[in-house]
Amino acid sequence: MDAITLKQLRALAAIDQAGSLAAASETLNVTAPAVSIQLRSLEDHIGGQLVLRGPGGHTSLTEEGKVVLKAAHAIEQTIARCEEQVTALKEGKAGKVAIGVVSTGKYFAPGLIKRAQTAMPGIEFSLKIGNREQTRRALTEGAVDVAIMGRPPREPPSEVIPLGDHPYVLIAAPDHPLVQADPVRQSDLLDQLFLCREPGSGTRILTERFIDQIGDGYPVRTMELGSNETIKQGVMAGLGIAMISAHTIAHELQSGRVVALKLPGLPIMRQWFLIRPMAEPPSYATLKFEEFLRHEAGAFLPHLPF
Repeated sequence: MDAITLKQLRALAAIDQAGSLAAASETLNVTAPAVSIQLRSLEDHIGGQLVLRGPGGHTSLTEEGKVVLKAAHAIEQTIARCEEQVTALKEGKAGKVAIGVVSTGKYFAPGLIKRAQTAMPGIEFSLKIGNREQTRRALTEGAVDVAIMGRPPREPPSEVIPLGDHPYVLIAAPDHPLVQADPVRQSDLLDQLFLCREPGSGTRILTERFIDQIGDGYPVRTMELGSNETIKQGVMAGLGIAMISAHTIAHELQSGRVVALKLPGLPIMRQWFLIRPMAEPPSYATLKFEEFLRHEAGAFLPHLPF
């Protein structure tokens, strides 16, 4: 059985369809002896007669021949499906794309995946959320195909595609005294408690830079809460103020549950980027996702009330 070839099976199928070896040779565009050789080889491999020859060269299949023909049709169908799937992969109509997203982006990432699925229904997407360092490590280790983050990492070497504006704001509870100030003086911030993300977070890095800028070495109080959700709740409870991505609090800003303080230099405008490591060539599905994001031009990002 291991020696059976597609040519032999196709010869059998042509004989069955055409009704004779001579007619089968015309269908296959080969000589009749060539068809006979393929049939004889197939019968030798099977160990039995597959075709009965009748008057005038007409043929019919034996019961064994019908069984082999059924298998031949199944093989042809499998090959056809394989060809369709490979073509779809090449054209980016099928495949898998694993996407890493920094935790700041988890507020829009599910909506983005939904839009991508609607545009590319044949592609399977998966989402991995982590802080900046975790997402960078996932890129380096090949755990994700691409990542969406606010600042491109130095490692691994990557293709970087801008996706849209990423503003950071300083927020406080609606009844916080600084809300009425227009603008807030930097010196007034030095006595405030800043609520911060965990080490390794891009938001934490930006917050520390902002504090260094306004404090110039002055010891500003901070409290680590470890997640955007906890920080939002802390701000709304009046625990402190926080530097945070505006895209994580779009609904809270619109509803007035938190307020963006008015301060020169704010919001701090950053960018969202798609990061794709260059160590391995991208799949067609990944390239299709990149094309989709370019076309979106940031339309998937939350609408902000400023």
